[in-house]
Order: sequence, then C-alpha cells, then structure tokens
Amino acid sequence: MTATQGSASTEVLEGDILHTCASCGTHLASAEDVVSKGFQGKHGRAYLFSNVVNITLGEPAERELMTGTHTIVEVRCVSCKQYHGWKYISASHPNQSYKVDKFLLELKSMKKVDQRKSEA
Repeated sequence: MTATQGSASTEVLEGDILHTCASCGTHLASAEDVVSKGFQGKHGRAYLFSNVVNITLGEPAERELMTGTHTIVEVRCVSCKQYHGWKYISASHPNQSYKVDKFLLELKSMKKVDQRKSEA
C-alpha cells in the first residue's frame, strides 16, 4: 500500500531502520525504500522514496521546482496531518520522469528510528 486516504488505522512497517512522523511517531517509510538522499524540499533537505505509507494526498498542483515544472500532490501524515512533502505525479522534462510516482519527504518532518537499538 502506498497511500492511505482517510483511513483510521495505520500500517506498521518492518525493517531495521524506519522513518516516522516527527510529530506523532506514525510509520512513514523504510530506509530500504530510499531512492536518493540528495533532494531539497520546501523546508530543507529531503529524501526521495519509492514507497510511503500512512499518508493522505492533497490535490494535484503544477509547481516550478529546481529541476523544472512538475505536477505534485502534497503528502501529510494520516494520523496528525503533519506536512511531509509531496508525491510526483508528472514531470515536464523526460530526464525527470524517474521521479514520477515517488515521494519526496523532508528530513525536518521525520524521525529516523533504528529498530535494532529498540530490541536490545
């Protein structure tokens, strides 16, 4: 499941390292789903993920970003509505099409949790 829209339940992820909502701790993504760590969001550094859970998606909007015009939808935590970034819907430049259907999540809005440390 890549997105939950309006669901009361949340998905619990498996994995050694997870990215959770900094506000409420809801699981968002596994470190295994990081495509790139070299992205910039609205509020600072961001990662590009191939899969994200426990989110709501906003309405499509065309935005002029650093790499050209993209159609994106805003991504928020399904539990607390914290803003996390966006999902790429389309890209105007063919060399940017690898981003389509992927999620940009800002580091500032997430907490990195090492599950191996919690098991010890």
